[in-house]
Amino acid sequence: MRVVIGSDHAGWPLKNAVVEHVRSLGHEVIDVGSFDDKPVDFPDIARALTHKVKSGEAERGIMVCGTGVGASIAANKVKGIRAAVCHDIHSAHQSVEHDDVNVMCIGAKIVGSWLAQDLVEAYLKAEFSTDEDCRRRVEMLHAMDAEG
Repeated sequence: MRVVIGSDHAGWPLKNAVVEHVRSLGHEVIDVGSFDDKPVDFPDIARALTHKVKSGEAERGIMVCGTGVGASIAANKVKGIRAAVCHDIHSAHQSVEHDDVNVMCIGAKIVGSWLAQDLVEAYLKAEFSTDEDCRRRVEMLHAMDAEG
């Protein structure tokens, strides 16, 4: 799987561990920054990351900021993106299984590298459910997206 990964300056130290772990799981990584601890605006990184997901260059995205909240808000502004903050393993896989989430956001100031690795693994292994209720609800989300 091709996974696009991005962070702001607050998420940068954890992003490096996430990139290494994603690669160790056998996935290809597209890194859209940031590349150091200098301040950067998370909406710019979210825009670059979501563009890769929407264009099909990446199947999923992972965004790391201080709390994951800003990244999630920014990513969800983009049509076709379903981003979720995931700080527990259940949310990391269920967000994909039930809601077809395509961008997971994590907070570097909330989780450490060990938990981040577990979150990433759960998120990347998860598949969208074939359950009719889940499919119907995601179609409803698509319709809401189209309404603007």
